[in-house]
Amino acid sequence: MKILAVIAASLRRVARDRVALFFMIVLPIVVIVIVGATARGFNTYRVGVVNLGAGATGQALTHQLEHTSSLAVHFEPSVSAATDAVRRSQIDVALVLPAGMDRELQEGRTVQVGILNEQASSVQQAAAAAAQAAIASYGGRVQAAQFATTRNGRSYATNAATANALQQTTPKVVAHEVSADANQQILPQGYNYSAPTMLVLFIFINALAGAAIIVENRRLGMYERMLSGPVRVSSVIFGEAASFGVIALAQAVLIVVVGAVIFGVSWGNPLAATMLIVDWALVGAGAGMLAGTVFRTPEQASAIGPALGIAFGMLGGCMWPLAIVGSTMRTLGHVTPQAWAVDAWTDLLSRHGTFASIAPQLLVIAAFALGFLGLAWLRLRHKLAG
Repeated sequence: MKILAVIAASLRRVARDRVALFFMIVLPIVVIVIVGATARGFNTYRVGVVNLGAGATGQALTHQLEHTSSLAVHFEPSVSAATDAVRRSQIDVALVLPAGMDRELQEGRTVQVGILNEQASSVQQAAAAAAQAAIASYGGRVQAAQFATTRNGRSYATNAATANALQQTTPKVVAHEVSADANQQILPQGYNYSAPTMLVLFIFINALAGAAIIVENRRLGMYERMLSGPVRVSSVIFGEAASFGVIALAQAVLIVVVGAVIFGVSWGNPLAATMLIVDWALVGAGAGMLAGTVFRTPEQASAIGPALGIAFGMLGGCMWPLAIVGSTMRTLGHVTPQAWAVDAWTDLLSRHGTFASIAPQLLVIAAFALGFLGLAWLRLRHKLAG
């Protein structure tokens, strides 16, 4: 019961600290969104559409673009606006649908769809290729409608509707993509990259910043007051460690739920992911406790703690994959527990790993947790007993 009282007191202090709640709840989600959008890779391209009066044909082509998984359609009011958007990289490519497309196609003529992009940009070239593939797919239906019009005498609109209906029911050849690298060394792109890395980063950062609570309790003599009653030193230390662990787990659960529900993040094997989260929460608890015995003032904890957490995150692969850096930096990165945690998430999310496959990383992370907690226990016990 005494341990529970210590835990409850620590949690109440955190709940009343609006700044701490912002860094634990709001900031991680914001960073996940920003990093996830930035790290989306080349799987989705932003395509601007300028409709100069293309009619029903233009609407049908736009519908085809909107239902192409690799394209995100943005509507632009004019050619000049689309050109500026391409130049500023607000969109990757722009398509100009000319006026009178319906009339030209009904009369069997070829219609030129304008494409605006920068040839110097590999991303924009890839976006143009993806847009051209979608246009070609729609063009096949147009050619079928034109051919049928010349043969059966029915109107182009009727034949176009028939071609659209047949496309929905005709069996298709589907290309199945298989990664040639079965031992992929980086996390998937987008939110599947940002969510697990930010979980690793922010749990550690907030634990170090939370060390200010221990420093403040020491400065105000709170522990001495607790120990003046029938409370053991071990109860106080265990209670503080447990409160750090509870906060870390709560933040992890929040990121997991938000990532899965809002951003569609797949967290891999449930058992392995759960053990990894618990393991990392213990690292956060141990690091926060140890920092609370090292820093001399709450201001030091609040200022130096997050900086150390960011530095560890950079070395450990939370900002960029360690697979893209040199062997020396990769080795140096694995001096931090972050690198082992990111390695485990990479195995789970990129290689469909299991509890057995990430067991080595879990053991290393557990060793870091035991080391942090053990040092924190000894240092805090020495300070309280003295």
